[in-house]
Amino acid sequence: MKLHLRIAVETLLAGGASHREIERRTGVDRKTIRRMALGSNSPGVATGSGGVPGQIPPPRPPAHNVAPGLTATASSTSACEPHRAWIEAQVQLGRNAVSIFQDLVEAHGFAHRYNAVKRFVARLRARVPERFDVLEFAPGEEAQVDYGQGAMTLYRPGKYKRPYLFVMTLKYSGKSFRKTVWKTDQAIWARLHEQAWRAFGGCCRYVVLDNLKEGVIRPDIYAPELNPVYGAMLAHYGVVADPCRVADPNRKGTVESAIQHTQATALKGRRFESIEAQNAWLAHWEERWAALRIHGRKKRQVLEMFREEQPHLRALPAEGFRAFRQAVRTVDDAALVQIEGSYYAALPAVPHSEVTVRIFDREIEILDAAGRLLRRHEKSLRKGAFVIAGCDRLFNPSRETARLLARVEKIGPHTAALAQEIFARMGRPGQRAIYGLANLPRTYRRADIEAVCERLHAAQCVSYAAVRRALERQSTNAPEPPLAQSGPDIRALTEYQSFWETHSQADPKEDTDGNVYH
Repeated sequence: MKLHLRIAVETLLAGGASHREIERRTGVDRKTIRRMALGSNSPGVATGSGGVPGQIPPPRPPAHNVAPGLTATASSTSACEPHRAWIEAQVQLGRNAVSIFQDLVEAHGFAHRYNAVKRFVARLRARVPERFDVLEFAPGEEAQVDYGQGAMTLYRPGKYKRPYLFVMTLKYSGKSFRKTVWKTDQAIWARLHEQAWRAFGGCCRYVVLDNLKEGVIRPDIYAPELNPVYGAMLAHYGVVADPCRVADPNRKGTVESAIQHTQATALKGRRFESIEAQNAWLAHWEERWAALRIHGRKKRQVLEMFREEQPHLRALPAEGFRAFRQAVRTVDDAALVQIEGSYYAALPAVPHSEVTVRIFDREIEILDAAGRLLRRHEKSLRKGAFVIAGCDRLFNPSRETARLLARVEKIGPHTAALAQEIFARMGRPGQRAIYGLANLPRTYRRADIEAVCERLHAAQCVSYAAVRRALERQSTNAPEPPLAQSGPDIRALTEYQSFWETHSQADPKEDTDGNVYH
């Protein structure tokens, strides 16, 4: 027993107070008080109804902030009582005893110990339960979703386990959709939402969910990050997600109650031989019992309220959402990404860059970092396949031919026409001849090449060799240029004379072999 309680009990015993009164005023059990009355636990202190003659009892504990005229029953008044209203307001805000004590000292000149505040706050919390706001929603405004556990179901021969129990509940009417699944992932979570909305005949404007990984990647009170698959599904149906704050299950109390009601009423004590049988029972129980019940707070039938709410649900799109799995891949040196053992062209993505891939049932989509679609491919049915078009090859003949023809077009239209004719007649081997045409400007003037190609193309002489021979003859028959004594490329004789005089006057030097040089 704490020292101050022991002193208080012994003092009251010495004053002749009854055991019941001492228990009421100190909170000490009467059995403990009786033991203390039979034999003192503190030497030198008299206990019992009488007292030892000549023994002076210890002083009573001081009463804090006791107003004049109050009786001795006020000795247990807390030092925090003058600040009750302020402390109650802080407790309603959710502040702890430490922060309240610190503010009492700083702002109110509180001169007592922290334990007094701690005890006072504890009594307030025990006496004043937490209060929750009652939120009213319009028809078709909100739906709440969550996972629970279903009933024991045959998983494989001889083994039973509990599947996931998905529940979506309309906030206004309380109408629910229930389905059990063996596993959950992004695609299954999105598909269950779709099935629920199809069953309701429409969807709400908002959906409230917990911060489970299938829906929320990064919980945040201000800007939660949704799972990309889940976000794409909601965007397809025009629904906005409203994730709960962490550790705030009361925000989706409607679906929490629906899960508990389902587990306690529809599934308690039942065992199913297949998951299909459990889902069939849940659908029957919803229509036969759950939808016909009277809403506990609104005192109206759930089915009646659902019929009132259904016209306010948003219309569903004609096509359902195409679920996909999303991952990040790195483009390899060949501008390919590997997906499920097959390789897909990712151009125009740069090799060694990261791209986002979306894996559908029959398609593959490749997106850049900004979410723009780069390529769409049909999904390969076998591993090890290369899904590459001709234009996707980094060093393919068609791309090289196009590059060469672009070079030839710079010479002139007749040269380009001749090159096109060569490629049309010879095909892939004709690239060699086009290479030759593209490199002719290194030796001959473009005007001369264009004139020769015009003449030969008109004569149906489609040959690189013929073009080169004609240019060679034309250059051979050209007159020799006259000798010039002066010009921009010819230095004056005085410069050569100055150079010679400078170097010839240098001191001769001798190497290790005895040779003399300047």
